[in-house]
Amino acid sequence: MRAALLFSLTALVLSAQTSAQKAVDAVLNDWHDAAAKADEVRYFGHMASDSVFMGTDATERWDKAAFQAFSHPYFAKGKAWSFKPVRRSVMFSADGRTAWFDEDLDTPNMGPCRGTGVLSLEAGTWKIRHYNLTVPIPNPLLNDVKARIEAHLKAAVK
Repeated sequence: MRAALLFSLTALVLSAQTSAQKAVDAVLNDWHDAAAKADEVRYFGHMASDSVFMGTDATERWDKAAFQAFSHPYFAKGKAWSFKPVRRSVMFSADGRTAWFDEDLDTPNMGPCRGTGVLSLEAGTWKIRHYNLTVPIPNPLLNDVKARIEAHLKAAVK
């Protein structure tokens, strides 16, 4: 009897996690699809009002309003950006209302990228609260890339 109860509870928890996983995946996939189709309303509709987007440049840390202002010209031209997830891992808080994720992305203009972020459940809807886009650098290339970044920053100060 105890084993059956334990099995039932485990199945219920796994089912809830699977359902939440699917919901988070659906939001992130639709968010990326909205950008690829230049659907600005749909894209920003997935972001919480106090969300933050961090781009690949060290200066790119935008709240939602600033990111929307920066992005609007791209959406207005009918071509924003295209990020295709090729792998994603999602973890949930104990209460199931917060999700953390990391994803590997295939992009035509930037090459392989990685996105990491946080979503929260707001009135039954998952909203993106934080997204950080990075370009992973293979370890053997790091010293060369570091030197180029340092030279770029030094030149920018002049």
